[in-house]
Amino acid sequence: MVEIIQFRSKLYPNTLGNIEVFNYLGSSPCRFLRVSLTIVAKRSTRNRKRSQRRALYCPIHGCYLDSASRKYPLYADRPEHLQQRGFNRKKALTLVNSCTAVPIQGEWLEALWCEECQETQWYHIKQLPQTEPNQRRRYELSLAPIPLWKQASGVIHPGGNPSVGEFTRREARKRRA
Repeated sequence: MVEIIQFRSKLYPNTLGNIEVFNYLGSSPCRFLRVSLTIVAKRSTRNRKRSQRRALYCPIHGCYLDSASRKYPLYADRPEHLQQRGFNRKKALTLVNSCTAVPIQGEWLEALWCEECQETQWYHIKQLPQTEPNQRRRYELSLAPIPLWKQASGVIHPGGNPSVGEFTRREARKRRA
């Protein structure tokens, strides 16, 4: 049986048995009980203020993956990209015509370090919807395919700056060598 103690209009369970109750008579005519509480909450029941690590695990080994780069968000510049994500054709065409690039929420590219593999690989990460309100976020990982790099913002073009002419690129290579 758990004893319930009231202190400052809140109820506390006396599960630890270390609550002291003092009978106090002060200068005022009213009589009251002063309760000294020394309740130590268990770690599991205490509110955790620090943020949790993202649940990103290696698809091969199952070990935790550490982030090795910043997130590179994805955007859609063609109606096909939006249709793959559940938009109907008419809505996808309208969005692409009104905006040149539509940001895709909950998807990004990121380099992750695997302790078992001892290497960094680029992954396409999708944040899955939460089924319960207090559930931890879940993610779906897959190796980043090459065509997806064209949809990422802030990524350096693999063939160099496309606005630089071929002559300038060739001359720059000569001077480096």
